[in-house]
Amino acid sequence: MKIAKLIVLASIGMMAASIYLSCTPQGARQHRPEASAEATAPVKKSTGVEHPRAAQPTTTTQAKQASASVPAGAATLMKAYPNFVTGYKDGKLLLADGTSMTYNDGKHKSYTELLDNADPDDMLSIPYDPGKWKPGYLDDPGRIRCDALLKKMYGGSASAVRSNLVTVDWFGQHVQFNKNNGAAQALRQVAAELAHYPELRPYLKSSGTFYWRAVRGAQRMSAHSYGIAFDIGVDKSDNWLWSNPGSSETRKGLTYHNKFPHQLVQIFEKHGFIWGGRWYHYDTMHFEYRPELLVGAK
Repeated sequence: MKIAKLIVLASIGMMAASIYLSCTPQGARQHRPEASAEATAPVKKSTGVEHPRAAQPTTTTQAKQASASVPAGAATLMKAYPNFVTGYKDGKLLLADGTSMTYNDGKHKSYTELLDNADPDDMLSIPYDPGKWKPGYLDDPGRIRCDALLKKMYGGSASAVRSNLVTVDWFGQHVQFNKNNGAAQALRQVAAELAHYPELRPYLKSSGTFYWRAVRGAQRMSAHSYGIAFDIGVDKSDNWLWSNPGSSETRKGLTYHNKFPHQLVQIFEKHGFIWGGRWYHYDTMHFEYRPELLVGAK
């Protein structure tokens, strides 16, 4: 009798299990879900082994690697003159007209050779320091110019430069300035700011902008040739040759003089102009549009 009961109970249990399984959804019988493809992919280990995907350089990494191969000075020129200096490759500046120019000719140059035969790298060889009001020996930031690059940007002849000149209203005068690289617009911004300081008006009379000529006593071109230089307040100006007549380019101990207010200078510098009063061979009336020297300046 007991055996018969056991057989009946076992049968009932098997029937119940069969009914449960037939009524339960297939997915509910999965006790351990399948691992996802993401979960099974290799991960970055604490040993420093890179994830295979992380080993491929990202866009940011590629940009950093590319910038590391561009000299700082070349990058500065690209930033200051984006419409003309468009890139750098194999030691050359790439220019907007499709040509290129050697960035650094690799030549060791004396001070006078730098003045007369500068490459683009030489233009940035002396840092411009807006916080330094009395220059040291041969401290002439911006006086070194690469004529080949300036001609590309502003005009290679007197007529070519004239075609790029526009009129800028300057405190009752009309002056001609080169429109390329935003030079003329920068001068307009200087004028707009100076208008708020009537006490500076005695220094603002124009003494000249564009004048195609070589530097006196040399073969290199004056910055005035490109329509990017501006002389003002000549009656209040000082010049190294006026105060040190007969001096050579390399003479030591030049006597320095300046009567221009610092505030006037700083307003010009704010808009991309360097000042000749910061040169060892000083020329305090002279302002020159050279934004590359003010990129990152103190």
